[in-house]
Amino acid sequence: MSTTTESTPLPLPTFDSVRDAVGRIRGVAHRTPVITSRTLDDTTGARVFLKCENLQRMGAFKFRGAYNALSRLGEAERAAGVLTFSSGNHAQATALSGRILGVRTVVVMPDNAPASKVAATRGYGAEVILYDPARDSREEIAGRLRDERGMTLIPPYDHPDVIAGQGTAALELLEECGPLDYLFAPCGGGGLLSGTALAAGGAAPGCRVVGVEPALADDATRSFRTGELQRVHNPPTIADGLRTPALGSYTFPLVRAHVAEMRTVSEEEIVASMRFLWTRTKLVVEPSGAVSLAPLLAGIPELAGKRVGVILSGGNVDLATACVLLA
Repeated sequence: MSTTTESTPLPLPTFDSVRDAVGRIRGVAHRTPVITSRTLDDTTGARVFLKCENLQRMGAFKFRGAYNALSRLGEAERAAGVLTFSSGNHAQATALSGRILGVRTVVVMPDNAPASKVAATRGYGAEVILYDPARDSREEIAGRLRDERGMTLIPPYDHPDVIAGQGTAALELLEECGPLDYLFAPCGGGGLLSGTALAAGGAAPGCRVVGVEPALADDATRSFRTGELQRVHNPPTIADGLRTPALGSYTFPLVRAHVAEMRTVSEEEIVASMRFLWTRTKLVVEPSGAVSLAPLLAGIPELAGKRVGVILSGGNVDLATACVLLA
């Protein structure tokens, strides 16, 4: 399987791709719990099911996609090693997957990434290369390293195997809870949202999948509504995992085709969601992971009486930052 950006494009993933990924990650990725909260139901007027990917290995859903992608590499590609770029969660996921599968990993990370995520990535055995996001392009740096070292590039979201792996979280949620009326997922580059929409489309066709992103990083929402790819540059949102510049060549058409709607939330609403999760459900969730619950807490009248799923995508929060946000 070739995964370099210069190779012939791979076909878009499908619901069958998500089901295939289930078999690959079984016994390696955690089947994370689904929790409910009477307080949350009373607050939103809906029956809400929280898929706790903050309790996934390395603390985020990203492990699903990274492991699925690395596990499909051929012997020569594994021997050459894997390269990626990420602000933190895909970095850790790739590093941990590489350690499990015996594949050398190199990760390009911004120098303002949370210190805890950089330390964890190194702790899983990856070589970390830091860069200044205000001056340099991670894609250009990764492309140069790929050419110099002959490694396989597995991007953080815009890859069919990554997307399929991420979709397994939604498939598990639907298997456990049964049909849902709505399913909310955070959106950065669209890997989780695309996989979620594919899973819901195949397992629960009546479910409306809703993508949520910070208002300060609303490129996907604008892309979804206009039909033209929009971009942002280093958006100043606290949701560091959602600071991606744009949807990708795979995720953009998937989001447009399979997602029902997009919503944005303010920084204050993200903090309120994070505070609710920490104090009322006792779940440690990072800002990016709390984004998906934020619109429900802000109030959506049409959810009254509905069955609603929410994917909490990660819990790799920097404690010092969290203390400031929640003070």
